[in-house]
Amino acid sequence: MKTFRYMAPLVVGVMVSVAGCSSSDDAEEQAALANMGAQQMYQQAQQNMQAGNFSAASNTLSALDSRYPFGPLSHQVQLDLIYSYYKSGKIDETVATIDRFIRLNPNHSDIDYAFYMRGLVNMEADNNLFQELMNIDRSDRDPAKSRQAFDDFRRLIQQYPDSKYAADARKRMMFIKNRLASYEIAIAKFYMRREAYVAAANRGRYVIEHFPDSDQVQRALEIMVSSYEELGLTELRDNAMKTLKLNYPDSRYIG
Repeated sequence: MKTFRYMAPLVVGVMVSVAGCSSSDDAEEQAALANMGAQQMYQQAQQNMQAGNFSAASNTLSALDSRYPFGPLSHQVQLDLIYSYYKSGKIDETVATIDRFIRLNPNHSDIDYAFYMRGLVNMEADNNLFQELMNIDRSDRDPAKSRQAFDDFRRLIQQYPDSKYAADARKRMMFIKNRLASYEIAIAKFYMRREAYVAAANRGRYVIEHFPDSDQVQRALEIMVSSYEELGLTELRDNAMKTLKLNYPDSRYIG
């Protein structure tokens, strides 16, 4: 305890020193930007992006966007700012910049890119890196961001079917379908454990109706078979079993 008590002032001093350096660096950066013209600022941002320093790039681009909102570089600045925010992990700033670009430039030639990036950002906002690293299954977490991403990609494909981003958007929509179907199955399993068989069967049927091409269809049918069996709904059970046998003959629920 004594050692810690003696070290504490040193640790605090280092933290203050670092904070002071950071503030000093920010002040110097702002001063340098204040003396630059639009072209110089843009070149600086490009250099930062090429070096992988997207945080610095976003700071410069944001300052450039604020200082010259209607300049000849304004559209490209906003597009680069979207990408820099995205690469910096600044989700809220990315979405806000995308929405502003779409609102102000509905007929721009790169509007499809804006919609694609919106879907990409929302899709990644639903991911949890820690859970992935620890191999933790959290299919039951709220998929609101995935639903938004699905809508973003769908809008891109519907409005700009020939976009160079359309093919990747379709692949991502398939991934999202599996994510949403997994969520429904996770909730259905919860209801099964609580013996709420009607609710469980309804979740299974929802997967069949809305995500028939997902990787959760077999599990949905199995839940329906089990739920209808528990409820004594023989006809519905037999219909679900028939579909299960036809499509997934190796299911352990058969026989």
